[in-house]
Amino acid sequence: MRRRAVLATAILAAVATPGIARAADPGPSVTKKSTTQLDAQAVYFVSYDGLVNNNSFQKNGLLTYKGHQYAAWYTASRHAVVARRALGATAWSTVTLSHTLKSDDSHNVISMGVSKVDGRLHLNLDSHSDGFFYVKSVAGLLDNPASTAWTSAVFGAVQTSLDGVALTSQFTYPQFIATPEGKLQLSYRVGISGNGRNALAEYDGSTWTALGEWSGSTGTYTSAHGSSTARNMYLHGIDYDVNGRLHSFFTWREQSAAVMCSSGGITNHDTGYVYSTDRGRSWRNDAGTVVGTTGGSNTVAVTDAGLVVDSLDPDHSLMNQESQSTDSAGLPHAIISYVPGRFGQCTTDYVTDRTANGRAFHLRKNASGGWQKTEIPIALGSSQRTKLVLDTYDNAYAVLPYGRIAGASKASGYTDWALLYDGGGLNAFGEVVVDETRVKADNVLSFMYQEKSSGTTPSALHVVDFALPA
Repeated sequence: MRRRAVLATAILAAVATPGIARAADPGPSVTKKSTTQLDAQAVYFVSYDGLVNNNSFQKNGLLTYKGHQYAAWYTASRHAVVARRALGATAWSTVTLSHTLKSDDSHNVISMGVSKVDGRLHLNLDSHSDGFFYVKSVAGLLDNPASTAWTSAVFGAVQTSLDGVALTSQFTYPQFIATPEGKLQLSYRVGISGNGRNALAEYDGSTWTALGEWSGSTGTYTSAHGSSTARNMYLHGIDYDVNGRLHSFFTWREQSAAVMCSSGGITNHDTGYVYSTDRGRSWRNDAGTVVGTTGGSNTVAVTDAGLVVDSLDPDHSLMNQESQSTDSAGLPHAIISYVPGRFGQCTTDYVTDRTANGRAFHLRKNASGGWQKTEIPIALGSSQRTKLVLDTYDNAYAVLPYGRIAGASKASGYTDWALLYDGGGLNAFGEVVVDETRVKADNVLSFMYQEKSSGTTPSALHVVDFALPA
């Protein structure tokens, strides 16, 4: 006992004594551990510049819970498949669901969620401004994975509602979010591109409830070129932090092309930010002012003050639905990407210009309450999205198109972005699906990617794992 006491006293003295520094937290690093194959022949077609199995806005196409990892995708026969493995295992167990992909549309992704209150796995799939499909497992399936058989018998019937709750006939972009209490929420868009609203539903362990819409599509937005009277708010994500606050970055997409300098661009403009302190029932701007109520008449609108945290006009091909996360202090971070002004003030071809000159930026709120933006000095070489990951030390990682990984340290104030992995050997198509939940489980950055192919020739689908600083 005395030896322990002396050692503890010495450690405290070293921390408190000027000139004797504690060991610094490690900076960002990645060490490739393994690659496993989910499917040698996954469905392949390019739509909206993306793949249905690897659209990075899926939340979640890949997730970790209680020592097991879960993945979902469509096979070459267009069947929906869900798989699991123990963390670190090389073999995946698969279950083929009784649903087949209805159209060659990359929006029609599979998203998964976990209701911790009853240990169920939930899947929402195959929708783009039309009806969705929904499957849930038996209760407790995820709580005891080692002793629970992984067969089709543990999944219920494919439904076109949430246990009878229909939601909307124009449904897109399902994102599941676990609440701090263990309930499960579903974020989705009502309506169509350029004229849609964000909404929420909630599952309490027995019943789904539609909470309603919380963003609006009306109001007038005017640029240097013209005006638009309809739009939708595209979310970069929706996430609870360690304190139970719900965060969402977003960009607006206008319906009218009159707001652009060229019809070949895209009408996205500005990066906005809102948060909720009451589980998504009301929404506040950065200053803390309530700007919308879910299910009420006052929804978040383009005309509301205090929403924009990074201003940008519609002439720079700003990407929608990029990426976000929150750090150990509950501060929000996002990745946004566009064509910087040094390459010109008017993009005329969205895909070509982003591929040639697009850059990603790390946008974050600092401890003083201000917003800081840092360019990641790596050309995108793609029109597609980048994913953000924060490790246990709050170092930041940007998983760029083609599976490249860049990193920046918290110690530098996120100013030392550098390429850590060049994606060599992956032959990844473009966007990847990151397991947002795994880093906290075992300090591993894990993502799903599909190999490049051509036409509609199926290709291999993989999960690759990288060790992060322990």
